[in-house]
Amino acid sequence: MIKTIIIFIFILLYGCNNDKPLSSLKDNQNDQKIAIPEFNSDSAFSFVATQVSFGPRIPNSQNHKQCKQYLINKFKSYNFNIIEQNFKAKTYNGTILDATNIIATINEKANIRIMLAAHWDTRPYADQETNPELQNKPIDGANDGASGVGILIELARILSKEKIDIGIDMILFDAEDYGAPAFEKAIEVNDDWCLGSQYWSKNLHTPGYSPNYGILLDMTGGRNAKFAKEEYSLKYASDIVEKIWTIAMNNGFDNYFIDKKVGAIIDDHYYVNTIAKIPCINIVNY
Repeated sequence: MIKTIIIFIFILLYGCNNDKPLSSLKDNQNDQKIAIPEFNSDSAFSFVATQVSFGPRIPNSQNHKQCKQYLINKFKSYNFNIIEQNFKAKTYNGTILDATNIIATINEKANIRIMLAAHWDTRPYADQETNPELQNKPIDGANDGASGVGILIELARILSKEKIDIGIDMILFDAEDYGAPAFEKAIEVNDDWCLGSQYWSKNLHTPGYSPNYGILLDMTGGRNAKFAKEEYSLKYASDIVEKIWTIAMNNGFDNYFIDKKVGAIIDDHYYVNTIAKIPCINIVNY
């Protein structure tokens, strides 16, 4: 599944260049064949496994601090420039979090830019568990958080060896998953989810930052995952949604990227669209 998603990202990235050699995958707009660099599934999995090895990455925890340094060092090793956007966020119950959005960029002077995003923190409660005794325990977040980040790190690894003319900004949002649990009501803030993307959208890492579009990855590593057309993605960036899903259909991956509309999801892309005014879609297992 991770391999399928990264193929479509590569088509979008490399499709901006018309002088690339041909391969077996086709762009939907002009039927141009796009060269796709080799993807290493074991490499991507190792990036997910390493994140999980730290334990739950909850802001204010030692696990969180250790994972942050790992992520920063990993992107730096692939020649990405790093911006650490440190901020404090108030949660639904008044807890103050010390959090960090991690921004990794290449080709900073390029005019054409694409934003790719995921969240790197994990949920402090397993409130969807059917066993009440487990609902207060934190989750390791292999799928919910680490899978999207793993895709971006693997993409960074490949791009460190491939020449590309456009600018890429990978943004790892923090404090996405600290919303009020199902068994408790938010009492301090209304928009209690996606605190990192809310902060970033109000405080862009570069003044006037305006990429051509953004793609958010969330819960992308689940077994037999299906990705449908999410309502907010269609509302704010329908052209990008249709491009990706048409590529999927043209290349035989429509069993994963299904031609179906589903309801709106409050996720990081919502605030990127509504506050930062950057068209951004969400590839998420609904």
